Amino acid sequence: MFLSTYEKQLDAKRRIVVPQEYRAALSGPADGLFIFPSIRSNCLEGGGQPLFDRYGAMADELEFGDEVRDSIERNVFGRMQKLSFDTAGRITLPEALCEEFGLTDWVAVVGLRDRFEIWERDAFNAQRPTDRDFARTGLADMRNRQRLARLGGAT
Repeated sequence: MFLSTYEKQLDAKRRIVVPQEYRAALSGPADGLFIFPSIRSNCLEGGGQPLFDRYGAMADELEFGDEVRDSIERNVFGRMQKLSFDTAGRITLPEALCEEFGLTDWVAVVGLRDRFEIWERDAFNAQRPTDRDFARTGLADMRNRQRLARLGGAT
């Protein structure tokens, strides 16, 4: 499980040390991890084999040739890179992905249970208040729907 947020500095070769807790959550150091541009956020998304399988299952729910399936497959699998750890627990981020998301110096590595995101640090810090407000509103809406369902839809 990937938890917490870590600030890490990219070195000149675009390497970052993956937090030990994250390396432990992956099957094993030899397996490495998958990384690709996030569909929902302006960052990279990464994880192990379970994340790869989850996206595959999501795409498989759609008919072959479906435009949404094609888009998911192109944006996730077509851009996905499998990265391996070096002996120091570092991964080297692909240059094109670093350029696309402005990853040049400090990054935020954000745990999301079964996956993690890599953000440009300032972009992540700017996104945090929006995420907090969205989560508050979404949770309140969910609780209201649950309450209405328990009451049989009565207001």
